[in-house]
Parts: sequence; C-alpha cells; structure tokens
Amino acid sequence: MAKPSIVLIPGSFGVPELYDNNIIEAITAKGYEIKGLHLPSVGLKDRPRETPPTMYDDAAFIAKEVAILADEGKDVMLIGHSYGGIPVTQSTKGLTKAERQKQGKTGGIVRLAYMTALVPPLGVSSANILSTLPDENRVEFGTDDKGWLYIKNIPAAASVVLSDYSDKAEREALIEMFQVHSSTSFTNELTHAGYKDVPVSYLLCQGDLCILPQTQKGGIEIIEKESGNKVDVTSIKAGHCPNITALEEVVDWIERAAEKCELF
Repeated sequence: MAKPSIVLIPGSFGVPELYDNNIIEAITAKGYEIKGLHLPSVGLKDRPRETPPTMYDDAAFIAKEVAILADEGKDVMLIGHSYGGIPVTQSTKGLTKAERQKQGKTGGIVRLAYMTALVPPLGVSSANILSTLPDENRVEFGTDDKGWLYIKNIPAAASVVLSDYSDKAEREALIEMFQVHSSTSFTNELTHAGYKDVPVSYLLCQGDLCILPQTQKGGIEIIEKESGNKVDVTSIKAGHCPNITALEEVVDWIERAAEKCELF
C-alpha cells in the first residue's frame, strides 16, 4: 500500500516554521509526503491585517488542501495540534475515503491524529473548553482594535506553553516566534464531528499545562462515545509542544499512525 500524505495543522498562534525543522523534516526523511499549513486564523505580527477569519475559514482552508491531495488519488492523514484539533475535525465533511468511494472517487481522509489537541463535542468551542483552565495555567492575551489576539507576557507564556523546556532564554525566543490569532475563531462552535467517520490516533501529553491531561482524556472519551470506536492513544511525558521537547517520540507516534493508514 502507498504511504498516506500527511497534513499538519499547527496550534493557535503557530506557523508551520515552528514544525519545519523538527517534525516535517524528520517525517519527510522517512519517505512521507507532509505539509504544514498556515491557517487563516493566524496573522503575522509585522504586517497590516484585515478582519480576523473564523474557525470555519480554517476548516475550509484545510478542506481545500485535502481535496487537492484526494483528487490526486492520495490517502490523507490529518494531524491537529492544540487548537488545530477543532478545524481539523470540522474540515472532513465529504472528504473521507469512504464518502468519496461512494461517489466513485479515489483518495480521501483515512485517519485523524490529534497531538495534545482540543476535541469538543458538537456545539462546543475552544473558548468553552479553555474556560475551565485554572488561572495559573492561562496565557495572558491582549486584543488589538481589529480583534487579533497577541501574547502580552512572553516569559509567563513560555513557562506554561514550554513548561518542559529547560533553557529559559531559548524557550522565550521560541514563544517570540508565535504570531497573532483570531479572537473570533476561539468562539466558533463545532458543527461537524469528523472523528465519527474515520479512525483516530491521539498523542496524550501528561505534562501539558495548556490543555490539561484530564481535558485531553475528556476529548478522547467524546470521540469514543460518538464514534463507537476505540481511540489509538499514546501517552508521553511531555508538555504542550512535544514537537519541540519530545521530537523523537512525536515522530515515532506519527509514523505508527501513518502505518495504520496503510492498512485502511
């Protein structure tokens, strides 16, 4: 069987460059086609910006990229990190391999892979989920006059987002690479539960201070309840950005998930 094409969806404020020199490079070296997307909801700090896009704009953007691959006859695995889990889930309608086969088409989504990601039930937004975070785990944001969120306190954010990264200066430099994010996208509710239609893998990060382990487990329970299928769960001792702090384990997880796609 051919290897699946992999599409990686970064977390909020995140750009593909944060994944290029670790995950994308390592997975490419293993013979997989992989691409990281720059979501519409992630703006650039140093450029003029228009009205912030929605989570639905993100989902449509992902769907467009997947459709191109599927129309080439390729099987696709979507990976969603953090906030990315929600637009990934929303984006799959009509694009699963099973749905496309019914239309006489080849290719399509064969697996969703969530990396310490938000996975809500229908009618719930990322803001709903994150509202339960204790104060000490909240990153402080500001909002500009157009509705873009920006990180106000870099050192404090670094201590939460990269809690398992020991070098203080380096972790703050990494947080400086984060951009701005649409405030609207966090309020948009899930209207399509894509995890009901394809097998799911989940990388549970036990040390995550942004999406707490109990929140991750809650998402897994939602998937299993709604789909009637078990989630393939891998648990590691890492924080919110395992792509930076636990690269080898993340690459192994992606490769195992991709190998399961080849059996689809």
